[in-house]
Amino acid sequence: MSAYLNSKSRFLVVGRAGMDFYADPPGTEAEHAAQFTTALGGSSGNIAAGIARHGLSVDLLTCVSDDSIGRFVLNQLAHYGIGTDHVRVLGGESRTSLAVTETRIENTQNTLYRNNASDLLMSVDQVLAVPFADYEALIVTGTALAGNPSREATLRAMEHARRAGALVVIDLDYRPYSWPSALEAAEIYRAAIETADFVVGNDDEFAVVANGTHADGQKLARELGSGDKVIIYKLGERGSVVYSAEGSFETGIFAVEALKPMGAGDAFMASLMASLANRHSLQDAVLRGSAAAAMVVSKFGCAPAMPTPPELETFLSNHSAPQS
Repeated sequence: MSAYLNSKSRFLVVGRAGMDFYADPPGTEAEHAAQFTTALGGSSGNIAAGIARHGLSVDLLTCVSDDSIGRFVLNQLAHYGIGTDHVRVLGGESRTSLAVTETRIENTQNTLYRNNASDLLMSVDQVLAVPFADYEALIVTGTALAGNPSREATLRAMEHARRAGALVVIDLDYRPYSWPSALEAAEIYRAAIETADFVVGNDDEFAVVANGTHADGQKLARELGSGDKVIIYKLGERGSVVYSAEGSFETGIFAVEALKPMGAGDAFMASLMASLANRHSLQDAVLRGSAAAAMVVSKFGCAPAMPTPPELETFLSNHSAPQS
């Protein structure tokens, strides 16, 4: 699969970028915090930051609000070197997402403000203005499919990217609070998966897509992987299983002392894609994604914790390969 990408690949990431507001210092409950520290957040923002930290070219396709929070996000994107040509700034009453969260493992509180979310107002005309032939890969997070007009725009983006010959990747990223129902989510996810080359999701998410149990979800993942797609089926502490036409393999997780539960999936996706672009095998890319996930949960923040290539190499040299 590494033949799809190379070190000169340009990535386009679709979906939510926002502000993370962390109770500080680590371990503090939000309601007892005397101070907070800000960081770029949102699944797509974090993935784009992770790819940029690998020195690769990446742009974001989304909307932000024309206010201080939206401008914070734009400034953070510039800080990480993420292209904003396809970020639309919206006037009116929509708002960029704000997450008030904590850096602790036990009973972590994460309060997300997403009323009239700006990113869900991304439109088809915004997508039609994108030169998809300039990109080797499109990465979509499932949050962008949760409501219209973003849903229709995201599906169109996937279609246009595929026609242009780009690798189309979706992280299911199912957030129940964002969807009217699990049944609607399953229908939309299935439509998106039809257009995707890579599908990444956990056992709960595949169960939703399958309208059934974990066993049904894993059966669906196996069936999808027997065709022309690569399916990465994540099992939490048990690692992950990859299904593809070339066969299947399992990868464990790296044991670390975690500070927080957030950011692992975004780090996994970013380093997976960056590793494929740097010509690593699929199996090695998944291993490196698992290493990045472990690194991010053991550090403060999500986007700021995304590893650079030297940091990732140092971690891998100091930690044995995990057993599945």
